[in-house]
Amino acid sequence: MKKAFITGVTGQDGSYLAELLLTKGYEVWGLVRRTSVFNRERIEHIYLNKKNENFKMIYGDLSDSSNLSGIIYELEPDEVYNLAAQSHVGISFEIPEYTSDVVGTGTVRLLDAIKKSKKKIKFYQASSSEIFGKVHEKIQSESTPFYPRSPYACSKAFAFYITRNYREAYNLFAANGILFNHESPRRGENFVTRKITLSIARIIKGLQNELTLGNLDAKRDWGYAPDYVEGMWRMLQHNKPDDFVLATGETHTVREFVEKSFNIANIDIQWEGKGANEIGINKSNGDVLVKVSEKYFRPSEVDILQGNSEKAKTVLGWENKTTFDQLIEKMVNADIDYVNKYNFIYK
Repeated sequence: MKKAFITGVTGQDGSYLAELLLTKGYEVWGLVRRTSVFNRERIEHIYLNKKNENFKMIYGDLSDSSNLSGIIYELEPDEVYNLAAQSHVGISFEIPEYTSDVVGTGTVRLLDAIKKSKKKIKFYQASSSEIFGKVHEKIQSESTPFYPRSPYACSKAFAFYITRNYREAYNLFAANGILFNHESPRRGENFVTRKITLSIARIIKGLQNELTLGNLDAKRDWGYAPDYVEGMWRMLQHNKPDDFVLATGETHTVREFVEKSFNIANIDIQWEGKGANEIGINKSNGDVLVKVSEKYFRPSEVDILQGNSEKAKTVLGWENKTTFDQLIEKMVNADIDYVNKYNFIYK
C-alpha cells in the first residue's frame, strides 16, 4: 500500500486529491493546522466515513521546520503533495510577509525534510498560472517566462524554482504542476468564481440584493478541480520528475462567468456603464444585481491567462474533461442546494 502525505488537505484540491488517492488504495495522511475553530468541511465526509480507515490527519504547519521534519521521518511517505498555501491573490497584497513565508519558505522546509529522508520520496509542488502574470506570450506553456504580479505569485515563482533546484542539486523526484485556475463547489467563498455562484444562490433566496465585484474584464482559463488533481497524481507516476502545465486552453472574462451563472438561474443580465460605474441589470425587471467596486481592484492586475497543456496530454495522458459551461452549472446548482439547506445561517 502506497502512503501519501498531503499538505493543505482541508482545501479544495486537498480534499479532492485525498478522495482520488483513497480510491487508488493509498494510505492518506493530511496535514491540518491547529486552530481554535474547525475548518474541515471539505474533508468531513471522508474522515467520518468508517470505510475510509486509510485516511488519517496529523497536526502541523509549513512555518515549522522541525515539525515537518518529524512528520516526514515518522511517516516515511511514498509521495508528498504540497498544496498548502495562503492562496488568495488579493489578500497576499495585505499580508505579503506571511504569504511569502508559507508559500515560498514553507516549500523549502518541506523539501529539506524530504532531502534528509533515507527513503526515496516523490514530491509534488503546486505551482500556479499566476507566476506568468504580465504575460510574455499569448498562450503560456512550460517555457513561457515568468512575470509575477502579486506577493502570492512571487512566492509561487520562488517555490517553483527551489523545487527545480532541489531536483537538480539533490536528485530528488520533485515535480512542479503549473495549474491554471480550477474551480468547484468546494472553492473558498472569497474567490471570485465561488463568490459569484454563492451570491446568485443567496439573491434567488432573498438573502442578498446584489453582487459586488472588481475587474470584470480579467480573462482566465477556468477548469474543474477534480480533473486537475488527477493530473497531480499522474505527474508522480511518471518515470521521471518534470514540470507540467494543466489548463483547458480556453479563456473567459469574469463578466462572462457572471452572465452564464445568472443564466443557470434563468436570469438574463444587461450591462450598463463602464469601469467602476458598470452595473448588471436583470433584464426582466430592471433590478440592479451586479455592481463594480474599486476596492476589489488589485494594485497590479493580471489581464489574461491562457494555458497550453499539450505536454501533459502527450507525456502524461492527461486532459481536461469538464467544459466551462459544465463547471458553472455544477457550481451554481451546488450553491443553490447549499443555500436552500443552510439559509438560516445568512438571515
